[in-house]
Amino acid sequence: MAKSTITTGALGVAEDSDANYMGSGAANAHGQSKKVRVKKTATRASSKLPPNPFIFEVLELANKQRTVQGRVDVLREYRDDSLVSVLIWNFDDTVVSLIPEGQVPYEKNEVPVGTDHTSMRREHRNLYHFIKGGNDSLSSIRRETMFIQMLEGLHPKEADIICLVKDHLLHLQYPKINKEIVSKAYPDISWGGRS
Repeated sequence: MAKSTITTGALGVAEDSDANYMGSGAANAHGQSKKVRVKKTATRASSKLPPNPFIFEVLELANKQRTVQGRVDVLREYRDDSLVSVLIWNFDDTVVSLIPEGQVPYEKNEVPVGTDHTSMRREHRNLYHFIKGGNDSLSSIRRETMFIQMLEGLHPKEADIICLVKDHLLHLQYPKINKEIVSKAYPDISWGGRS
């Protein structure tokens, strides 16, 4: 006899009601009704990310959390030097960006994910070129060219994040992530004195 699984939500019944077994209306060879087992399904979304997630995946997951502790836990679980660097650049008022404010004229990398993108996990080592006190010997033209080249190699969502971070505007895309949450997630960050 084949078994069928139906969720209680699809049937519109409570899980502890007598409807856990239902006759299908069709009788088998012995004159008995078929019984269908009703199975409860989980409604919670998966909170696991793939290994080495993009920064935008971590920030989106943290931003979806309903509680402050949930956001802190996600940031702690997926801690990475690149994520910490980006959050410091955004939330530390003493970090001064040497890239002009506003829109950056670059072409987004539209190739499929995983084929021709670099990630902030590799590129975060070069962020010092774009802040005051990092590499002041670069000309502004060379610095802006390097910035555009970095953005064009990144996944489009990571490039968007870097464009927001350079202007300290990450809260526009991720309003539930702020300096207080970052400080709770990473208490070892010393804020201030960076420029």
